[in-house]
Amino acid sequence: MKKIILVLLAAACCLTTKAQTFTIKSADLGGQFTNEFTSNTFGCSGANKSPALEWINAPEGTQSFAVTMYDPQAPTGSGWWHWVIFDIPANVHQLKQGAGNTVAGVAPAGSIQNNTDFGVPGYGGPCPPENDAAHGYVITVYALKVARLGLDGKTSAALTGFMLNHNVIAKASLMVYAKR
Repeated sequence: MKKIILVLLAAACCLTTKAQTFTIKSADLGGQFTNEFTSNTFGCSGANKSPALEWINAPEGTQSFAVTMYDPQAPTGSGWWHWVIFDIPANVHQLKQGAGNTVAGVAPAGSIQNNTDFGVPGYGGPCPPENDAAHGYVITVYALKVARLGLDGKTSAALTGFMLNHNVIAKASLMVYAKR
């Protein structure tokens, strides 16, 4: 009986040490957005540069990735989509700083950036209304069970979100705040 218990404990220990969590991180972002990453519209004067992002420990079976940035506190009744990029190949595990600029050619080959709530594709940095409480911007990476979502750059962020959630294996998020 002692041997069985020891074998079970050893097996549980090994399983625990091998289990890794799908994680997103950014060397560019701390708890709050700096001016480098904020919008240059709606009265804000930031550089509107998308931050570098990296993800690790993608689950087995991942065929592609997508990244979104969303402000659920935007005073619209439906939040605000700041960035949607999908069809990121499964062998890519990062977005370089500036990948959200659709003309710069920094985004991974084959990826698609679709329209945000700014009405154009690509990254649109935070610019919450003046005197609002700090807004929390949710940046999420999705590990997907399909290589391509079958959508284009004109697809709405809401429909893209539906397709992401329909095809997700796992997702990881980070929260960054902005106030002005």
